[in-house]
Amino acid sequence: MKFDIFTLFPEVFQPYLNASIIKRARVNGLIEVNLHNIRDYTVDRHHTTDDMPYGGGGGMVMKPEPVFSSIESVLGKPPDIPVILMTPQGRLFTQEVAKELSSLPHIALLCGHYEGIDERIREHLVTDEISIGDYVLTGGELPALIVIDAVSRYLPGVLGDPTGTEDDSHASGLLEYPHYTRPPVFRDWPVPEILLSGNHAAIDKWRLQQSLLRTSEKRPDMMEKYLKRQNKD
Repeated sequence: MKFDIFTLFPEVFQPYLNASIIKRARVNGLIEVNLHNIRDYTVDRHHTTDDMPYGGGGGMVMKPEPVFSSIESVLGKPPDIPVILMTPQGRLFTQEVAKELSSLPHIALLCGHYEGIDERIREHLVTDEISIGDYVLTGGELPALIVIDAVSRYLPGVLGDPTGTEDDSHASGLLEYPHYTRPPVFRDWPVPEILLSGNHAAIDKWRLQQSLLRTSEKRPDMMEKYLKRQNKD
């Protein structure tokens, strides 16, 4: 899968893209991430990408010219792939959205900054808007990294365990069950006996019970949605 990222701060991405699972996925050719600096598409000597908002008010607004120029120069006019704006006004990014995006071969992520973007970018260039939560960050770079990470986990070969995403929290509508590893006893705290039994049917039943309990205690809102889905089925 290919990601094209349009940002004012491409240097933010390198440390994360060059570490751990995402680095391995890039090296193995499972994902391709291309970073594009919007400043490179300005035409003035100061590389201006923002200006004061019409009508007054605080903050600065990203100008339309360099954003249109950068995206259209790379992706064509008009782009033939989804152009997703990272914005608190977008639809909430969930596990379901990550899975949806993973089915696409190529997406572009536009990272906003400052007070916001010129509305003409939203109206005539952007095809989708995504928010990672009901709060505001200084820019869309961290949200874009989150999207890359969550989407990449669904791609075949990215995770060592091919069924890894099936057990993740939120994948089934429940929080994930507790995990344990060696040693079997640490500081007098033992691993639950059921996990040492070798009885996989009993282990699966215990894990489901723990997921239900954990979701009920920590995320009653998720539990309510899960029960509604179960009743419909």
